Amino acid sequence: MKILISVALALFLVGCSSDTKQEAEAVKQEAPAKAEASAKVELPPAAEAPKDEAVAAVETAKEEVVAKVEEVKEAASAQVSGATLFQVCAGCHGADASKAALGKSQIIKGWDAKKIADALHGYKAGTYGAAMKSVMAGQVSKLSDGDIKALSEHISKL
Repeated sequence: MKILISVALALFLVGCSSDTKQEAEAVKQEAPAKAEASAKVELPPAAEAPKDEAVAAVETAKEEVVAKVEEVKEAASAQVSGATLFQVCAGCHGADASKAALGKSQIIKGWDAKKIADALHGYKAGTYGAAMKSVMAGQVSKLSDGDIKALSEHISKL
């Protein structure tokens, strides 16, 4: 503020002098330097706090958006890979999971995702199954937990 008053006073005095053009040029050259110096005034830490809070809020919002995007990508990927994984199953269970595999298994159409996932995990661990236990153990042995989740969600929607 003091600098602004000084500049205004200098301009006023320049206007009152006989060498107006020379002094006006001098003031014009000094004014940007003084303005730049006044722009570099540091704010006390208390004045910077709202800026830091705003930056933190923006970063938090950004993280939330990135997490949502990843969630949507994962869901889309799970549906695609669930359908892809089921193509192997369809050979025995039917395209819509309505067949008893090799005439010996239960019909899995209508099962909820948790029941399917539990059965697949049980086959993988060797703790679930009857007549088709050994066949299914071989089928699920190469599936990851993510694959089992995607496959069970896909089957439950058939």
